[in-house]
Amino acid sequence: MQQGYALDNSHGHHKLTWRDWIFTTNHKQIGILYIGTAFFFFLVGGVLALLMRVKLAATGTDILGITSEKYNELITLHGTVMIFMWVMPVFSGFINFIVPLMIGAKDMAFPRLNALSYWLLISGSLLMMSGFVLGGLPDAGWTMYAPWSILSPGIGSDTWILGVQVLGFSSIFGGVNFIVTILRMRTTGMTFHRMPLFVWASFVTAALLVLAIPALTVAVFLVMFDRHLGTTFFSGAGGDALLYQNLFWFFGHPEVYILILPAFGIVSEILPVFARKPIFGYKAIAYSSASIGAIGFFVWAHHMFTSGMPASFRIPFMVSTMIVGVPTAVKIFNWTATLWRGKLYFKAPMVWALGFITLFLIGGLSGIFLASVPFDIHVQDTYFVVAHFHYVLFGGAIFGIFAGLYFWLPKMFGKMYSDRMAKAHFWLTFIGFNMTFFPMHQAGVLGMARRYADHGPEFSDINLFMTIGAFVMGLAQLIFIWNMVWMFRKGPVAGDNPWNSKTLEWQLSSPPPAENFETPPVITEGPYEYGLPYGPRVAGAAAGGGEQDHDFDRGISR
Repeated sequence: MQQGYALDNSHGHHKLTWRDWIFTTNHKQIGILYIGTAFFFFLVGGVLALLMRVKLAATGTDILGITSEKYNELITLHGTVMIFMWVMPVFSGFINFIVPLMIGAKDMAFPRLNALSYWLLISGSLLMMSGFVLGGLPDAGWTMYAPWSILSPGIGSDTWILGVQVLGFSSIFGGVNFIVTILRMRTTGMTFHRMPLFVWASFVTAALLVLAIPALTVAVFLVMFDRHLGTTFFSGAGGDALLYQNLFWFFGHPEVYILILPAFGIVSEILPVFARKPIFGYKAIAYSSASIGAIGFFVWAHHMFTSGMPASFRIPFMVSTMIVGVPTAVKIFNWTATLWRGKLYFKAPMVWALGFITLFLIGGLSGIFLASVPFDIHVQDTYFVVAHFHYVLFGGAIFGIFAGLYFWLPKMFGKMYSDRMAKAHFWLTFIGFNMTFFPMHQAGVLGMARRYADHGPEFSDINLFMTIGAFVMGLAQLIFIWNMVWMFRKGPVAGDNPWNSKTLEWQLSSPPPAENFETPPVITEGPYEYGLPYGPRVAGAAAGGGEQDHDFDRGISR
């Protein structure tokens, strides 16, 4: 990739104090804060999930004092934490850290708004979890369906509503910042068709944030009015509970793509690096992301096939839901073509990316089944839906998150983790995930209803097996934590470009200088031109940079 620019070799690093982190407006520090905060809530959500599985492991018992009421609280907080405090913030962290580097910018367009977005995340999360202190937790499920979210006693629903409102503003402000940064801050020569695919995915995700979240904002505001001001939007005389469902899923289905599109972008960055060949069908992958974002606004009612909607409404939503699978299939095909006859290197980011493709494909195929009205009616509100949801958002988003983390950690901190521990983390997570969620397809077809705290004895064995799988996944995350501790304490220096990647962020020092580029780069080629001569490297870059194209393992931690 002939870029025609020189990069300053002075890293400009200094030891950051706690004041630097609290008052920072630097996009890289804010990105790391997002990622660190999100991983804390990933552990919180994981513990909640294990407590749920403990309750389900044995029929007719209240293990650890988890009653049916406590189970409803666990399932509500688990879903909320994983979506609003884990997956969305961690992707915001990746976008914050990586996108300005990828497009040659010095920072985000609105640095102070960027800092405000992060601190609103903290505020909203504390509000959401304040029920632990105030003595009341939400119990209406992460969807907070009316009328129970209105009639539910205690303060739990109120803290949920206030928390999700603040988190929504955080996401909207972040989305506006991402859009303006990508539109206005690109360096010379960085046209839309030269942007890395992660930037494309980030741009579409930001647009979905700005367009979809207001629907949720309106819905939960009206729930609060019904709870405390005597209005009857969703309950009481003249109220319509289905109105809430329509508003929620108008947000909820684009939300699925908010949670998965950045993972698509991450995988699109990793595959050409570790296959050592250009991405296949760059424009097709880029425009398929835009297509997914657009079509996603026209499929929300497939979540409501059993709500009594007329058959004349069901068919259009069934067709549109199936159509959204087409641009997703384009990505799968192009990723596979990128791997075909490539020189594959199975380092940790590549292994996690391949796991992402495998599991997301299973989730996508089960989604085609659920798009069919007759089958959806049969398995509605069963564990088949839970299986599909988790194959898309755990097997998809979370495997994509770990792929991106293992890919960019050397750039963020300048240190290398243990590749062996990262692969052990992958295999235990992969095995535990399939033990937990694949049997749910069968359980759902047999009629095992979701959100129930207890089930008949016919589901005892399968529930115990799934609980064992969940604890295998939990064990895997302990390996990840130890790997991070080892990296910060003993990890070797990573070098500026340990993966021999061609995108712009890897042409900087690791970690990057405070303002990224002293001289704005000039881009003359696309970001995935493997097989062509390397452009100029950073002066003094550590071993592991562009000259090692044919000896990929040299200088990389085993």
